[in-house]
Amino acid sequence: MTETKSTCCYCGVGCGVVIESEGGQVVGVRGDADHPANFGRLCSKGSTLHLSADARIQQQVRALYPEMRAPSAGRDQTRQRSDWDTVIATMAGKFTDTIKTHGPDSVAFYISGQLLTEDYYVFNKLAKGLVGTNNIDSNSRLCMSSAVAGYKQTLGADAPPACYEDIDLAEVIFIVGSNTAYAHPILYRRLEQAREKNPDLKVIVADPRRTDTAREADLFLPILPGTDVALFNGMLHLCLWEDLIDLDYIQAHTEGFAELKQTVRDYTPAAVAKTCGIKEADLVQAARWFGQSKASLSLYCQGLNQSSAGTAKNAALINLHLATHQIGKPGAGPFSLTGQPNAMGGREVGGMANLMSGHRDLSNAEHRAEIAAYWGVDDVPAAPGKTAVEMFEAVRLGEIKIIWIVCTNPAQSMPEQNLIREALQKAELVIVQEAYASTATVPYADILLPASTWAEKTGTVTNSERRISRVRPVIPAPGEARHDWQIASQFAQALAPLLGKSAVNFAYDSDEQVWNEHRDSTRGRDLDITGLSYAILEQQGPQQWPYPAGASTGKQRLYEDGIFPTVSGRARFINTVYQPVKDAVDARYPFSLNTGRLRDQWHGMSRTGTVAQLFAHVAEPGISMEATDMQRRFLKPGDLVHVSSRRGTVILPIVESDEQRAGQVFVAMHWGEEYVSGRGHAQNASYGVNALTSPAIDPSSKQPELKAAAVKILKAELPWRFVVFAWLDSEEAYRVQTALRPYMREFAYASCTPFGRDKVGVIFRAANEEAVATDVLEKIEQLFGIHGTDVLRYDDRRRSVSRHIVVKDGSLAAVALAGDVSAESWLKDFLQAQESVARLGRLLLMPSTTAPQGFTARGKVICSCLNVTDTAITAALKGMDGLPADVLTALQNKLKCGTNCGSCVPELKKIISIGVQQKAA
Repeated sequence: MTETKSTCCYCGVGCGVVIESEGGQVVGVRGDADHPANFGRLCSKGSTLHLSADARIQQQVRALYPEMRAPSAGRDQTRQRSDWDTVIATMAGKFTDTIKTHGPDSVAFYISGQLLTEDYYVFNKLAKGLVGTNNIDSNSRLCMSSAVAGYKQTLGADAPPACYEDIDLAEVIFIVGSNTAYAHPILYRRLEQAREKNPDLKVIVADPRRTDTAREADLFLPILPGTDVALFNGMLHLCLWEDLIDLDYIQAHTEGFAELKQTVRDYTPAAVAKTCGIKEADLVQAARWFGQSKASLSLYCQGLNQSSAGTAKNAALINLHLATHQIGKPGAGPFSLTGQPNAMGGREVGGMANLMSGHRDLSNAEHRAEIAAYWGVDDVPAAPGKTAVEMFEAVRLGEIKIIWIVCTNPAQSMPEQNLIREALQKAELVIVQEAYASTATVPYADILLPASTWAEKTGTVTNSERRISRVRPVIPAPGEARHDWQIASQFAQALAPLLGKSAVNFAYDSDEQVWNEHRDSTRGRDLDITGLSYAILEQQGPQQWPYPAGASTGKQRLYEDGIFPTVSGRARFINTVYQPVKDAVDARYPFSLNTGRLRDQWHGMSRTGTVAQLFAHVAEPGISMEATDMQRRFLKPGDLVHVSSRRGTVILPIVESDEQRAGQVFVAMHWGEEYVSGRGHAQNASYGVNALTSPAIDPSSKQPELKAAAVKILKAELPWRFVVFAWLDSEEAYRVQTALRPYMREFAYASCTPFGRDKVGVIFRAANEEAVATDVLEKIEQLFGIHGTDVLRYDDRRRSVSRHIVVKDGSLAAVALAGDVSAESWLKDFLQAQESVARLGRLLLMPSTTAPQGFTARGKVICSCLNVTDTAITAALKGMDGLPADVLTALQNKLKCGTNCGSCVPELKKIISIGVQQKAA
């Protein structure tokens, strides 16, 4: 067995991993104890990476060969396998014709924060240097662009000034717009350790939801959606009033404070408390803790960024740090947590519509001239390119004819999905470069280019603390898949002579050659890495930038000298004024919809969705609602509801939750049409959660407001139900999921997700106004292996009720229930428990909602790593003699839950709290 050091491919923490491989297969993964980002820790997602690389799964979900539709074929026609030379030549010819006829801005590139820096660099050079268009944007536009704009407006450069070590050194940690326990669990583990070492450390959390992160805070501020600017201005008002600002620092190192000071005078505690929906006393406490602390650190993410006022939110928080001198020193600073594994690297090479290589600005003529000379082209176009939402609108309007989508899934992740789908249908040519053929965007591809993915790629990534790590391959890419930079390079070499630009160099022999070119473009810039090399990264491990020539190490913290990369050398206060969310609630749309992450899933789930055990914690799509809101609408857990915004409708089951206040609802961002769809409601098809979200964008960052949409919720009258679940061969489970997708449109509502652990199962759930045609149900059941003479059957065609069951080796193997699905509540548990059915007899075919005597369902999995359920945890708590001083440790010693990745620890604490209260009573 071979061990290779590399990095995780999920969030921007940038955890190091050790990949174990044997015989061309990944057989295990563990945290790299030497990596300074995680010191050996991994979350539930990272610790199961090897399962997602299983060859049996890869063969089912991967794009393996170049494919292309005939030029005259419509999008309803199947693509045919082709070869690389033919596909690249076809693409180059089509690009050339389109550019010569309609100009370079008639083509566009939509790329991804999950690309490596080398991939990003070549695509940026291809678009801006060779094609001559700035129409290249990244899904980081949905993620980090407001953080970028906020840093640049205030501090002068897109450079997080803090580092992970500051979590250990802070006296106050202010978490806002981030459920860190779910979104960045390894950093949250570090925060937990910091609190153990320093009991005086205060944690403040501002969030509309009482998340696991909020529940553990010393002070929770349950602000109303979108009111962050008012909160920060109110805290600054109090710091001014109570003399907690640092006037000497402000005078020596900043500018623009006088104007901001006039503005924040109006943000009195009473007014801010009312605007934000919080207690005035809590606001005062937060401001005092933050301002009085010797070291206050802010951690923030999408709650600030995904907003029509995202840049203002970021700037207002940074204003607070500057005014109190909580920046440029250990334990302090505004620290934006990156949402994707290499969003930072993409920003470094300028892989967005308004950026240039080496943190240069597209609007700066001198910067454009520098890069044009460096690339050997006459010029780089001055006109800003289309950003993500604008890009797809331009495709829909016919302004952009060709769109090349790389390593991202806009048919799941973009807001206002009806617009996105219309755009993809209208485009003259859609190219999708993707590792996974299972995403919702792939069916729109006229050309599909198979790309390598984690464990196959080689290059670099940069994490949230500006640390560059090497990504190393351990297995070859399957089929004919190639690295992303190689595909872009080969295409550029084919296109250049057709455009008469053969002098532009794209003849790269290795990823290192690409990286060296990127490195040299940073000379003299704020992120100067000219002192780094692949050799240093290989020999000395991950390094932080800046790391200029002559340096022996990178820089942990920025701006310790009070000098900022602005024209004046001073940081700038931005006059931030609170603006409410664009998609406001009203009488017709009375609920505010928030979206966010699940603990064990990632983005569109193209990778995590292949690991069945990662569905154990949250098994199926749902919309979370507060209990009194449910009672007022006569809704029970599991009831289906129409969730409608001004743009579309999705049908989802209701989940009762104590995390949000009345008038607010929550849906996980991951649930696209791959997992939940149907015919929908009225004229609106259901394309997952982003059929609902708002395309309103921030005027500075152009980031859409994915976090706030006004919705109405009505009970769905869909009395006829259908559910099928079965164990499937590992070689077929995900092919079955893909094959089921067309059938989901036969129902008003349908969902399809995997389950299991050592074995893989799939559950298909549907509802409709009336019974669906028998032949449709039969085709679905056949995909689950429910056919033939071995099936136990009960059919009542008059009532459209049926129950079909397959038993193998004495245990349930497959179940299909139509019409009356009441027995599903225990049959699925019975199937998953793999218990013998010998004692059940006729119960198998009876519509009982009650499990057989003596059978206890396992319950919800809380610890995904060690497969520990809430039932087992509750039983263990009840069985304890008295109340141990450290109940959590006692529970962990008994069940081992929370002792691996630790992601479940906050939820364990919640269960313990409830159990202790019950025991005390």
